[in-house]
Amino acid sequence: MSQVTEQVINDIQQRELKGIETYGTTMDREDLTQDQWLQHAYEESLDFCIYLKKLLIIRNGVSI
Repeated sequence: MSQVTEQVINDIQQRELKGIETYGTTMDREDLTQDQWLQHAYEESLDFCIYLKKLLIIRNGVSI
């Protein structure tokens, strides 16, 4: 296994521990509907887009 893959696996494990600390549960929870899971994923994707845009602005030296 590559070191990159090992790092990703470690990141996933750390993220799960943080989720357990924050929400007191794992992804095995069954209290959310598919629509709620989709909404969570959508909101996370929006955050990701914002982070990417910020990095592009920084990299290109563009002021907001």
